[in-house]
Amino acid sequence: MRKLFLWLLALGLLLSGCGQAGEPAEAGAFLLDTAVSVRIYEGGGRDTAQAALDLCASYEKIFSRTDPDSELYRLNHREITQVSDELAQVIALGLDYGRSTGGAFDITMGAVSELWDFAAEDPALPDGEEVARRLAHTGWETVSVEGNTVTFADPETVIDLGGVAKGYIADRLADFLRGEGVTSAIIDLGGNLYCLGSRHGGEPFQVGIQYPYEERQTTIGGLPAENLSVVTSGLYERSFTLDGRLYHHILDPDTGWPVENDLLAVSIVSERSVDGDALSTACFVLGLEAGMDLVEDTEGVEAVFITDDFQVHLSSGLEDVFYLT
Repeated sequence: MRKLFLWLLALGLLLSGCGQAGEPAEAGAFLLDTAVSVRIYEGGGRDTAQAALDLCASYEKIFSRTDPDSELYRLNHREITQVSDELAQVIALGLDYGRSTGGAFDITMGAVSELWDFAAEDPALPDGEEVARRLAHTGWETVSVEGNTVTFADPETVIDLGGVAKGYIADRLADFLRGEGVTSAIIDLGGNLYCLGSRHGGEPFQVGIQYPYEERQTTIGGLPAENLSVVTSGLYERSFTLDGRLYHHILDPDTGWPVENDLLAVSIVSERSVDGDALSTACFVLGLEAGMDLVEDTEGVEAVFITDDFQVHLSSGLEDVFYLT
């Protein structure tokens, strides 16, 4: 699933230690079907930032559902059953999230997702009968991982790791940067934001949450982040309107059609970006009440829910730190 833009507030982000005073060492590229960047403020230079992006590109060759040369593509087309440690781990994580969310997060929605093109110049609805036919071949229970062997119970099941892979990659990039001696950096994988360390002077970074339907620099609120990930899922970036109705990219695993509830966006704050990636989608599918219950029952995870009346709802751990802008 594509994640929404998270705006890193500019206040206090001019840090020293990289390149000229106050300028981060930065590298950017188009990877994972989005614009990604690594900005290092202390402990490394541009070569280190570029090396992190090169690592990101190598992961894309593993997790891409659409690249015929990727490992996941070959697995989905039953060309292989033995997979790398990385792919086995991410699939297993996805199945764990499917289990813990009661199926609200489901990595087997790939065949259904293929029917929806939210980037088309002339968007159209998929055939309802075909959605239903493909939906019959989904369900996280149809996939199993044992060691490096992936088994499908249904020959038509297609795995899509778009809702978990970017979080996993962000975590691995953070590990890489720490290993290189980086002490302050921002990893931005198309809105999957990871704040490594703190700002110059020891103050936490400030992360703003986009105001739904407004310009990207317009925030509804913000929060401090130090060695934390912030990931948002929402209905207003990858969407189209047809006959006066909005259709967005967050699909309901029970219907194969866009989720219908009173949420505009869910942001997850967590130590592991992979948790934020999966849970932001799951909580959006579950809705405000059940989603908030899931967050409160999950250790090390907090959330910001924005409902369609533009009200902000916070999990208990954010009540004293989140601020409206």
